[in-house]
Order: sequence, then structure tokens, then C-alpha cells
Amino acid sequence: MNDSRINVLFVCSRNQWRSPTAERLWRDSSRLNVRSAGISSSARRVVSAGDLQWADVVLVMESRHRAQLRERFGRDLGGVRIEVLDIPDDYEFMDPELVELLQLRVADLLGPDTE
Repeated sequence: MNDSRINVLFVCSRNQWRSPTAERLWRDSSRLNVRSAGISSSARRVVSAGDLQWADVVLVMESRHRAQLRERFGRDLGGVRIEVLDIPDDYEFMDPELVELLQLRVADLLGPDTE
């Protein structure tokens, strides 16, 4: 299979509001394959080593998520790029302000044609 899309893993705390919103926004993208997961053991879908091996880039909502991934998965991260979107846990699923923040920050990192 010759899929040239970028594999993007969105990570937040509990995989309840922020990362599932991002996954929903880009699930039909022609440029991105997307997944979402949470760093907390109580997340709806907990991030795994397999997720990190799949991902070309990991977009975390807060810098503490990046630190937790590095602490927990260390060697499994390999050369995967981890970027911080700097989006606080202040929004519910598909909140219009959250959608706008995600679109702006992801476009800044991955290019404007990722919407």
C-alpha cells in the first residue's frame, strides 16, 4: 500500500474532549491518518507503545503530556516528533473555540492544507 499520508497521534489527559475533537476534525483528511489517546490510566483509550510506533508525529495538548510520554515510553519513542499544542483542559468535545484553536495550531505545525 502506498499511503503517503502522515500518521498523527493526538494525546490529551483522558481522551475525552480535546484529542477526540482533533481526531474527529481530521478523520476524513486526505493528508493525515489520525488516532487519539490519553496519557491517564483512566483514559477512554490509553496511549500505547504501538500508537507511538505507528505515529509520524505526536501532537500533545500540554507540555506535561510530552514529559509523561518521554518518561513512560522512552525508547519506544524512537525518533517520533512530539509537538505541544498548548491547549488547556478548558473545553468540551467539539467546543467551537477548541475547534478553532486546534485548526490554527495544527496548521502552524503541519501546514495549512491539513484541514
